[in-house]
Amino acid sequence: MKEKFMRFMQGRYGVDPFSKFLLAAGLVVVFLSAALGNRGIGTVLYLIGWILIIYCYFRMFSRNVSKRYAENQAFLAKTYKIRTFFQKQKNIWKQRKVYHIYTCPSCRQKIRIPRGKGKIEIRCPKCGTTFIKKS
Repeated sequence: MKEKFMRFMQGRYGVDPFSKFLLAAGLVVVFLSAALGNRGIGTVLYLIGWILIIYCYFRMFSRNVSKRYAENQAFLAKTYKIRTFFQKQKNIWKQRKVYHIYTCPSCRQKIRIPRGKGKIEIRCPKCGTTFIKKS
């Protein structure tokens, strides 16, 4: 069965971040419509959710790989700032047990200082301003 599916998917686009986003957004909208009920906006949301899910599967089974690739690149370009923001926050969250991250009061440069050193004088590498903080 796995080999049959692999042969079926040869030459087709498959799953990419845009498809994952469409599927997740479609499922969220369908569940939201179920919470709102079958009247008015709930029905519209239900249809929109299923359209997103169907489009996701259309993209996965599409043989027009170049067009699907271009759509995915456009999606990644538009979501670049959001994705990098969350990656930075995740990185800061990982480092918070070992380091303090301070911001320079004059130039707003982020400076990483190891924890447990007591009160120290910090010199900003960008502008040269010095300030005292507890590490």
